[in-house]
Amino acid sequence: MHASDSKCGILPFLIAIMFFITVSDSQAHEFSGFVGAEARLFPNSARYLGQEDQSASFVAQPEYYHEFESGSSFTFVPFYRIDSADRERTHFDIRELTFLWLQDDFELRLGFRKVFWGTTEILHLVDIINQTDLVENVDAEDKLGQPMANISFSRDWGTFDLYFLPYFRERTFTGKGGRLRGAAVVDEDRTQYESAAEERHSDWAFRYSHFFGDWDIGLSQFVGTSRDPILLDGTDSNGDTIKIPRYEQIRQTSLDVSFVTGEWLWKGEALYRVGQGDDDYFAWTGGFEYTFTRVWSSQIDLGVIGEWMFDTREEDAATAFENDLAGALRLALNDSASSEILFGWVQDLNSSARFLFLEASHRFGDHLLLTAEFRTFTNQPAEDFLFEQRDDEILQIELAYYF
Repeated sequence: MHASDSKCGILPFLIAIMFFITVSDSQAHEFSGFVGAEARLFPNSARYLGQEDQSASFVAQPEYYHEFESGSSFTFVPFYRIDSADRERTHFDIRELTFLWLQDDFELRLGFRKVFWGTTEILHLVDIINQTDLVENVDAEDKLGQPMANISFSRDWGTFDLYFLPYFRERTFTGKGGRLRGAAVVDEDRTQYESAAEERHSDWAFRYSHFFGDWDIGLSQFVGTSRDPILLDGTDSNGDTIKIPRYEQIRQTSLDVSFVTGEWLWKGEALYRVGQGDDDYFAWTGGFEYTFTRVWSSQIDLGVIGEWMFDTREEDAATAFENDLAGALRLALNDSASSEILFGWVQDLNSSARFLFLEASHRFGDHLLLTAEFRTFTNQPAEDFLFEQRDDEILQIELAYYF
């Protein structure tokens, strides 16, 4: 966490008080988590001054879970990574620090949490509660813990969630020594906000979700500080070009839906956002996944994925996926090692730009997990969103011990 994040209010203290009040009503303690070592290999030489060609890091994420006899629970998940090349990637975060108060007619969660919304594979368009921990991985799958109070009501007609988010987390960005960044380093110390309350602006969200037969539908509304910063041009004290993040106030209405029929899974996400830049905009992504079971007369399952991503801002969009077609093949070996392989590609429909990725995982025994990722950018024109990262082809390997 950055120094400013330590000022997240009294929320952790309230959680601690509630925990110790109920600790005598204990039932179960569980310790789990993982530690791991990771290597990042870049076949191409670094393009920008200060960058390292290779890097190594150590990561630890322990987890403590305590359940009370009433069904209420307490969860604590700290996270730490130390990186050899990028000082910004060396960071600490509280992924979760949550007290769950379980009642017959509602659930109340108080603390730091991670909440996921969405259905699609390549782009999680409507997922907005948590901030992206971008130094962890460019796939934007890793998220920072978000301080919140969340009350949930589950009825026959669906589940309704209300979120109060009292503190904003800034996005993490690659530092001068890291790869997978643009020519100008993002200076987080000069972050700007549209709101005078800055990171202490109170955000709100609600979500309704329900199953209707084979349909799973989620309807959400978010009002508050955008998790996606606009990057402004600036200069530092030495006159070097930098990027300055600016976070604006937005209103976002979103819908995510999935439909299962046989081996087909159809899924989609769409949003309408007000306040991100000068114009309101729509964005959507959707497609399918079809699974061939026991292919080649074996126990292997093969999934075929196809998705389309579109943003009405098109070339003005602050994303690489303004009009792109994606395809992927998912291979699940269904063996004792839980081996899986995902190979995919994303093709820009407005240019020749293409993004390829390969992800694989394999377990060794009950505790060791080996994962490997390969990503490359090809045929990037100068106007493409990822043009400045065109030399950052990467092979990432991690060996983690789970306990």
